[in-house]
Amino acid sequence: MSKISLSRYLIQAQHQGKIPSDLRFLIEVVARACKNIAYNVNKGALANLLGSAGSSNVQGETQQKLDVIANEVLLEANEWGGHLSAMASEEMEYIYEIPNYYPQGGYLLLFDPLDGSSNIDVNVSIGTIFSVLRKTSDNQKVLEQDFFQPGNKQVASGYALYGPQTIFVLTIGEGVYIFTLDRDLGSFILTREKVKIPHSTKEFAINMSNMRHWSEPVKRYVDECLAGETGIRGKNFNMRWVASMVADVHRILTRGGVFLYPWDKREPNKAGKLRLMYEANPMSFLIEQAGGLSINGKQRILDVEPQALHERVAVMLGSKEEVEILQKYHTENI
Repeated sequence: MSKISLSRYLIQAQHQGKIPSDLRFLIEVVARACKNIAYNVNKGALANLLGSAGSSNVQGETQQKLDVIANEVLLEANEWGGHLSAMASEEMEYIYEIPNYYPQGGYLLLFDPLDGSSNIDVNVSIGTIFSVLRKTSDNQKVLEQDFFQPGNKQVASGYALYGPQTIFVLTIGEGVYIFTLDRDLGSFILTREKVKIPHSTKEFAINMSNMRHWSEPVKRYVDECLAGETGIRGKNFNMRWVASMVADVHRILTRGGVFLYPWDKREPNKAGKLRLMYEANPMSFLIEQAGGLSINGKQRILDVEPQALHERVAVMLGSKEEVEILQKYHTENI
């Protein structure tokens, strides 16, 4: 059986009426940019690409050299194709409007250019997360508010994982498909289709060092997991934590589990740590397309109405059975 490339998959989806041609082209451009980023990540110290860039992003976080490079690669690759009206990046304070000398399109692209960048220097898996929305307003000039759409309005989302293999994970609302980069061919090849997350799991991912800052529902849930087969859950759990959302979510898509990055008391006025539109929404779209759930505690993340470009949110996602328990505990704790 012949290998199915990402391009072939997208062309077939277009012929079947699942996506329009301009969205197909846009996803292909994003995938090519991710191959470029993968190349730079792989070069690492050989090209003096490790370490701090000596600058901070809009979040006040120190930028790594590869953060800056990945952001520039995505901007330059996507600005001239005629598919976009504007882009927004976790690394930039304001939206990036497509220059007037390039054709304009009907989509908005949001991305976290290099998720998990604290892992760069220790050679742990990192990735790129992206989300695609339609521009729904009639404004000729793109406004920041055009991006303020709930995650259920996404027309595509995905991520690239730069690990032992470079992997491109995609949903266009027709299930989750995983493509692996064949470096000999220079193409992403379909290696898993219609991915489904196991309904039940014995694995959870959370940063245990923050335990003293958690809310009571999260403490209750983790305490029950740690109690193992002698506790109320009646089964032993393993804990995994990579500190790279891409890597943790990919593990959950591959073999199940639940990922938690909850609100905590260190910054009580912030809803959470992760960014709603660059991280939580695209990952939640993928998780739900694979049969899982994604919530901020009480509410489905894909139903959250964004109020700011860099809005943060608590995230709990993964195997349906576990996320439903978390939602129940948060609802009971009103």
